[in-house]
Amino acid sequence: MAQTLDTIFAALADPTRRAILSMLLEDDMAVTDVAEPFAMSLAAISKHLGVLTAAGLVTQEKRGRVKWCKLEPDALRDASVWMQAFGQMEAVDLDQFEAFLAGELE
Repeated sequence: MAQTLDTIFAALADPTRRAILSMLLEDDMAVTDVAEPFAMSLAAISKHLGVLTAAGLVTQEKRGRVKWCKLEPDALRDASVWMQAFGQMEAVDLDQFEAFLAGELE
């Protein structure tokens, strides 16, 4: 699972890739449509899509002569479960913690 998380978080680290994922939330898109709003080459977008595909976040399928991209939201499940574990911790009251430590040091 650690390798999967590393790959997913590395893919999510780039703002262009996060923007691509947001676009794919709406619907499947052709690679050329994915590339349209970005000021970069089609080859650069293809590399970003390759990273997202390697992480399992996107699948690509050729339909005729057009390559389509589809979001795979289930791929985020491991990362989501890992992050939710941190949300279950209660916030620490630093004043109360400081008072506790002062009492222990006396």
